[in-house]
Amino acid sequence: MTHHSGLDLVLDFLLNGITHATGWQILLFTLAVTHITIAGVTIFLHRCQAHRALDLHAIPSHFFRFWLWMTTGMVTKEWAAIHRKHHAKCETTEDPHSPVTRGIETVVFEGAELYRIEAKNRETIEKYGHGTPDDWIERNVYTKHSALGVSLMLVVNVMLFGVLGLTVWAIQMAWIPVTAAGVINGIGHYWGYRNFECKDASTNILPIGIIIGGEELHNNHHTFGTSAKLSAKWYEFDIGWMYISILAFLGLAKVKKVAPEPKFDSSKLVADLDTLHAVVANRYDVMAKYARSLRSAWRDEVDQIRASSALGSGFLRSSKKLLQREPTSLETSQKQQLSELFEHSTALKTMHEMRVELGAIWERSHFTSDQLLQQLRDWCARAEASGIRSLREFSMRLRTYA
Repeated sequence: MTHHSGLDLVLDFLLNGITHATGWQILLFTLAVTHITIAGVTIFLHRCQAHRALDLHAIPSHFFRFWLWMTTGMVTKEWAAIHRKHHAKCETTEDPHSPVTRGIETVVFEGAELYRIEAKNRETIEKYGHGTPDDWIERNVYTKHSALGVSLMLVVNVMLFGVLGLTVWAIQMAWIPVTAAGVINGIGHYWGYRNFECKDASTNILPIGIIIGGEELHNNHHTFGTSAKLSAKWYEFDIGWMYISILAFLGLAKVKKVAPEPKFDSSKLVADLDTLHAVVANRYDVMAKYARSLRSAWRDEVDQIRASSALGSGFLRSSKKLLQREPTSLETSQKQQLSELFEHSTALKTMHEMRVELGAIWERSHFTSDQLLQQLRDWCARAEASGIRSLREFSMRLRTYA
């Protein structure tokens, strides 16, 4: 009788663990622990460690380090170094995980392997991994025994839920490779919408950043890499920023930097030094608005181009996309395609050339403020005298930056 009772207890433990949790309870537990992992990645690894956008108190800092050791096995120095290199070499062959150079399928389905390969590159770790934790527990536990934590997590899950704990553990282990290494690094540079015309291909996947902690707003992040807040528009929500705000309110975090928000003075008729400084500070917003003006000019011109040329619809569709691209990133064949388009539209040619000139204003660091202001005023005067409706309207708005 005792033998059967002991066997029953073992079987009961294997089937139900010590919690006897229902399926719904196990699902809610899985969602909760994976979300905590996401919060740890975006708040601690990404915004705090890689970009220094905030400082964390020792309590949340040590909690996130321990939790990520248990649920991902990632080493803080390696993660920060690889991510910093991604920003420094974005969309080049040296970028550890760019779908532009490696292909979208490779990054989405093999993103975790790309991370592991780059983690073995000691030059990357030493060059980009500075300033990350280097205390006794980091050296002797978290880094030295990075696989121990996830093994302990497996034991905990099996004890809690029996054999179903294996499934919970498998989901936890796959969560970051799928969401961060695959979705953010892949889709976040391939598909979505863009608020800002930064030089890389980053996109915002969704305006509501909950599932991946706000990292869905990837174009915003690449534009303002050191901002602790990833949302930029009124309709965007960054749950990671909500958690940071709560921690800051409790005295457990200190925000160091957020992205500037453009302000306007509609009474301004002439650009002054304040306008110049505001335009330079908000240059990504400026270029995003210019891209919108380009789309407006395209709508005004496309029917005339179709009527006066033999350019096919495929050529026109791809040309429209090329007009939105950062001019300096265009390849020779793409520049030739735009040149062919410009033979049939002086307005689009002017818009393209004026975009290049505008972007050059904030790159001329050797010029004095007065010289740059004169260039900005000359640019506005030519834009408003161009006869191009969308360019004139853009210039009038540009003068109101304050």
